[in-house]
Amino acid sequence: MKIKDWSDEERPRERVMSLGVEAVSSAELLAILIGSGTPEVTSVDLMRSVLADHGDSLRTLGTLTRHELQQYNGIGPAKAVTIQAALELGKRLMLESKGPRHRFSGSADVHEYFSVRMRDLSHEECHVLLLDVKNQFVGHHVVSRGGIAESTVDVRLILRQALLTGAPNLILAHNHPSGNPMPSRQDQELTKRLSAACQTVSLRLLDHIIIGDNTYYSFADEGGI
Repeated sequence: MKIKDWSDEERPRERVMSLGVEAVSSAELLAILIGSGTPEVTSVDLMRSVLADHGDSLRTLGTLTRHELQQYNGIGPAKAVTIQAALELGKRLMLESKGPRHRFSGSADVHEYFSVRMRDLSHEECHVLLLDVKNQFVGHHVVSRGGIAESTVDVRLILRQALLTGAPNLILAHNHPSGNPMPSRQDQELTKRLSAACQTVSLRLLDHIIIGDNTYYSFADEGGI
């Protein structure tokens, strides 16, 4: 049976209009976005199947590539992009409260800001967070992709970004795809190198955070800065 043959009480779009978006499941919301399924499977059943294959987790679904989504019969390039766009909007909504004028008071705030961006990455990324004298948000830049060991982090680039924006304080953050946040020798060396370089130009490295799987390591908390 096709969705158009369902009663109004069963159709996802009609239920949203009468009861609100909170009344429908994640699979039904995704079904509304993709619009249609296949002659054999409705869009709702299709998205239920996709979610079930990934533990009914939107977070896990958000890690799938367009090619992986297209392995499902009924999901072509356009629908795959629609799904990715919806999940990216959800991620950006979570990040929006940590924008300009937000104050970072400790490592937990930094972890909250970066974990949304990094926790599901399959590769290492290194980012720098730029703060003013009150530790309020000034800017955020990607420093490297591929890992500290594999791709050298350019300390001069970090200093340049801070000096150009007039940010006196900065925090470095990178992820460990393994989920273990304990620092490597390269992590420790980079922290010392960047801290020393900051001091030469009157900047201050407040912390270096390593993002793991629902946990993190703070060099400042552990006395490493």
